[in-house]
Amino acid sequence: MAALVSSAILSLRLLVLTGLLMAPVGAVAYSKATGAGVGKHGAGLVLFVTLQRQAMS
Repeated sequence: MAALVSSAILSLRLLVLTGLLMAPVGAVAYSKATGAGVGKHGAGLVLFVTLQRQAMS
């Protein structure tokens, strides 16, 4: 019984550690999938055009 409890605690720790390490990757992937970044309208469009002009010169 003690081995089962010890194994369960170890598995839970591993699950928590994996979740903490994978959360930022999941957040970035979700952000890219939903298009929550800077859009190409308003200030985003101005920034995009400015950066494109600087890259061309």
